[in-house]
Amino acid sequence: MGTTQLESVPEPKYWHLKTVLSDALDQDFAVGEVLPNERELAARFGVARATLRQALEQLELEGRLQRRRGVGTTVAPPRVGVAVGSAQQGWPGEGTDGWEAVDAVETIPAAAVLAVLGTAADEAVHTVRRTRVTQGQAVAAELLYVPAASVPGLSAIDAPTGPARARAVMRELQRLPLEGQDRSVELGSARADDAKELDRLPGAPVLLVTTRYFTAAGTAAVSVATYRADTCRLTFGDSGVEITETRAAS
Repeated sequence: MGTTQLESVPEPKYWHLKTVLSDALDQDFAVGEVLPNERELAARFGVARATLRQALEQLELEGRLQRRRGVGTTVAPPRVGVAVGSAQQGWPGEGTDGWEAVDAVETIPAAAVLAVLGTAADEAVHTVRRTRVTQGQAVAAELLYVPAASVPGLSAIDAPTGPARARAVMRELQRLPLEGQDRSVELGSARADDAKELDRLPGAPVLLVTTRYFTAAGTAAVSVATYRADTCRLTFGDSGVEITETRAAS
């Protein structure tokens, strides 16, 4: 970074500083590189530390920087696009969808999920947990709910627990003829387990993407994916809604 002093500009000084810093991130720093401390940066740019903090906070909100405990402020990873539009049709786990299988257990999901699945209130379903990782950092967590009726060929002996069990559930699900799917996106708050997995505080803003997969017989599975709100942006196109993961910020 240079030592250019900021001149009087019509926009707020911190906003102009944000632009200068953003250009420097593109030209002078690599992904994951640690920035100098606030005292040094403020001195180099001839601004108050309060102004610097405003600029850094804005860059963090935009996903350009991430602040990591015990590390400092680093340059965030590049963007990765995730399509959410109706043009994307396929079962979870098909091809390379960017998700990593973590585990699968039998649980009784929330009443809202049971209502969409059309299962009884006390009926346990296969719950697959997956994570989406970018540049070694988890940016989204998913719970995929699959009723036993959707995967009648699943064998507990072949894959009793862990990622293998999760892949087995999805493999059996993929045997069904997919008739279609629909999605909804809403702003929510991170639950304790998702917050821990995504390195956020409980209650942090997240984007909840709910996907319903259905066959000719009805709803076969429901996915609830939790995206860090600071790692994605919504864009609207002819194919529907898309989520583009931005540089992850802590």
